[in-house]
Amino acid sequence: MNSILDKKDAFERLLKIMDELREKCPWDKKQTMESLRYLTIEEVYELSDAIINSNTEEVKKEIGDVMLHLVFYSKIASENNHFDIADVLNAQCEKLIHRHPHIYADVKVENEEDVKRNWEQIKLTEKGGNSSILSGVPASLPALVKAIRIQEKARSAGFDWDNRRDVWKKVEEELNEFKEEEFAENQNIKNMESEFGDLLFSLINYARFIGINPENALESTNQKFIKRFNFLESESKKDGKILQNMTLEEMDIYWETAKKI
Repeated sequence: MNSILDKKDAFERLLKIMDELREKCPWDKKQTMESLRYLTIEEVYELSDAIINSNTEEVKKEIGDVMLHLVFYSKIASENNHFDIADVLNAQCEKLIHRHPHIYADVKVENEEDVKRNWEQIKLTEKGGNSSILSGVPASLPALVKAIRIQEKARSAGFDWDNRRDVWKKVEEELNEFKEEEFAENQNIKNMESEFGDLLFSLINYARFIGINPENALESTNQKFIKRFNFLESESKKDGKILQNMTLEEMDIYWETAKKI
């Protein structure tokens, strides 16, 4: 591992390169915070993919890409006399110190839940104490991730179930309500959608309660499905078959083989 001095030199090197690119490169000179925004989102998703695939070399590469974007935003802000990278880092350091009073002050905590609860309470205080506990959940988060964060923040305020059996009863309750709408004589798609949303929310809540990350679980299943479907496509093609002309029973033979593999 590199020493603190090596890390400092590496960061200074990145800042120097950013200065040079901003001054000399036509593309880099042209960029604004708005033009970089969608590219940053893409880079974060690429980092997420690398983490899910447990590819540490790709994780290192994608962290670099994300870090470049953070330095880029700070450089643009400094050109407009708003703030620079030092302001960003110092503000973050102060925030971490303030939100960890069990490390930097005399507050006592018993476990991780105490730390989370303190964190959320301190955040509210920083915002003047008039903000909702849920106000810190970004509106543009993907719905599944947003549901997790909403539930986590509600838990930090003590709004949570006492045991997993009660949480599962809620899942069953929501499933029955969805089934009532699904098999109603006069189906109403809006009501079905609403009840399906409640069912999903309750399943996410149950996963969170028992320590499963539902985002990771769903992405794992996505990847599993992709691998099996790719096997179905490639192996049926080797056998001279056209996927679109195959019956579901024929497809299922390849699918079951993929599962065994």
